[in-house]
Amino acid sequence: MAKDKQKSSYSAQDIQVLEGLEPVRKRPGMYIGTTGPDGLHHLITEIFDNSRDEAMGGFANDIEIVLMPGNLVRVTDNGRGIPVDIHKQTKVSALETIMTTLHAGGKFGGDGYVVSGGLHGVGASVVNALSVMCRVVVHRDGGRYVQEYSRGKKKAAVKKTGSSKLNGTITTFEADSEIFPEIAYDFNQVVTHMRQQAYLVKGLRISVIDARAVTAKFDADEVMYFRELGLDVPSQSFYFEGGLLSLVKFTNQTQKPIHKNIFYVDKPAEGVESVEVSLQYVDDISPRILAFANNIHTPEGGTHVTGFKTTLTRTLNTYAKNNGYTKNGEDSFTGDDALEGLTAVISVKIREIQFEGQTKAKLGTVEAQSAVTTVFGEGFSAFLEENPDDAKMIVNKIILAMKARKAAKAAKDSVLRKGALEGMTLPGKLADCQSKDASESEIFIVEGDSAGGTAKQGRDRRTQAILPLRGKILNIERARLDRMLASEQIRALVIALGTAIGDTFDLSKLRYHKIIIATDADVDGAHIRTLLLTLFYRHFRPLIDGGYICIAQPPLYKIKKGKEIFYAYSDDEKDKIVGKNAEIEETMQEISNESETEEAEEKGADENETVKAKKTNKISIQRYKGLGEMNAEELWETTMDPSKRILKRVDITDAQDADKIFDILMGSDVPSRKAFIQSNATKANIDI
Repeated sequence: MAKDKQKSSYSAQDIQVLEGLEPVRKRPGMYIGTTGPDGLHHLITEIFDNSRDEAMGGFANDIEIVLMPGNLVRVTDNGRGIPVDIHKQTKVSALETIMTTLHAGGKFGGDGYVVSGGLHGVGASVVNALSVMCRVVVHRDGGRYVQEYSRGKKKAAVKKTGSSKLNGTITTFEADSEIFPEIAYDFNQVVTHMRQQAYLVKGLRISVIDARAVTAKFDADEVMYFRELGLDVPSQSFYFEGGLLSLVKFTNQTQKPIHKNIFYVDKPAEGVESVEVSLQYVDDISPRILAFANNIHTPEGGTHVTGFKTTLTRTLNTYAKNNGYTKNGEDSFTGDDALEGLTAVISVKIREIQFEGQTKAKLGTVEAQSAVTTVFGEGFSAFLEENPDDAKMIVNKIILAMKARKAAKAAKDSVLRKGALEGMTLPGKLADCQSKDASESEIFIVEGDSAGGTAKQGRDRRTQAILPLRGKILNIERARLDRMLASEQIRALVIALGTAIGDTFDLSKLRYHKIIIATDADVDGAHIRTLLLTLFYRHFRPLIDGGYICIAQPPLYKIKKGKEIFYAYSDDEKDKIVGKNAEIEETMQEISNESETEEAEEKGADENETVKAKKTNKISIQRYKGLGEMNAEELWETTMDPSKRILKRVDITDAQDADKIFDILMGSDVPSRKAFIQSNATKANIDI
């Protein structure tokens, strides 16, 4: 063999066995997804989920999350308290077993929990493994017990520190900086998640407290609940008796409801502990469906959502035909018709739950579909019969959606047919790239013909396409497909992308894997960018989810310092380039140069050399108002050159919040938009 000398040995001694929680520290991404901000916040969720499962079982009704000084997080509940007696299998305390052993917990069977979000017994132990310090205080059976850990290993045995009349668990942890590059908790992100959880467990109080700014010394372990210390710190508390009905009200607070009464049902079914559904139609065209399984958000849906959608369409069709709203056969509602303008929340609680995939984003339990079909079908049919006025408004809304769908299909077919017949498969203003490989191709959507002309001159013709838009495109937030396709601007964009739109959307036909929005750095540019993002969010969501949408970051300033040219993308960057005392330095330098000039004249030196020296030290700053102010070379160098440019990829960290913001900014609720602008006015960068 040619490489015998390089051949390495491979024997039993090369097999590494990771003991205890070492696998978690070795591959944290396998357990929490990422070591970025989402993974950091997931630590809080894992500990909270244990407390929430106590509440779901009826053993707790009060949970508190505290962000504390020194990157500490404290989660308290008034549940039964983690057992502290000796575990028969591990021969140590059950508390120690749960905190230091993977796949150990009370959720695999038995009488510990009827339903829970945790399946694998890894939550608390994973948090412990990824924390430089973790301390658990248990109030149980008349005693107070404590155990502390570091990076997954116990520092001492479980110790009883006194008697207690309370019951519950207090978990305090500090994330390990060796695992997480940045430890910075977002209070609002925690609050948003906990608000949602409070809706899902009726009668549960959840408090979130931000005590990171507290400088006074205090002992948090002295009290069961941090709020008992009486410190004046930011906090939010949630408690909802209405459950999902309250969540629907909250979701629709910026919408105009079509009907007055909100539908709500909560019943058990065969194989499922609880099926809870609430819905209301609003004067909008976009559906909003939130689905949960054992209180875990399932953004990809699953069997419970399939059962809901099928039953919704069938029930509405049956009611419409039985009450003379539609004729048999020719006017049946489709699933899309029934979903238009719908706000719905579906929550199922299942003893033996199954998810598809590691992330629990999609429910796979087969029994959930038939359970939702039965409970929701019976409940919604009764609701329509018992509330004829509400039913009339709902059915008329669906009939309007059906007519709009047929009109939109005709308009879409007409557009596509017309484009094919006239040979205009691509819009005339599109300067396409030469490459047909979508993976290396990108399209710049630019504002106006002026910027479009400059971009066409400065681009790399092989991989970069340019599509100029004339003015502001149609606000599609409340526009149906037929009206959208009547807009020349939107039609050109749809044809250029190649994916089609609506029910014929096909991501595999996308012609560019980078879609770059390049607008001016002013109010009009921001408005156009928002209109485009609204279009992509509502009708091309897979493009955002796939990371195809980007926003160009052209420079704000061109700075000349003598012969050197710099570009600044922010005021801070400009100040760093110019220097804090730039004007003083310039003035002093010019005075110095003038003295040198006088001295040089006296000595008969060359005057041209001193004038040249003066000019060298002057700083000129050009403020770019729009892309059209740049020449082709500047635009390429600063905004289009892949090796130098700055692009911001558009993603959606919280789809529900994004949906709400688009509703407020682009919808018809003027008071909500006014309140939003007034609340956020101080955050705006105003160019006068």
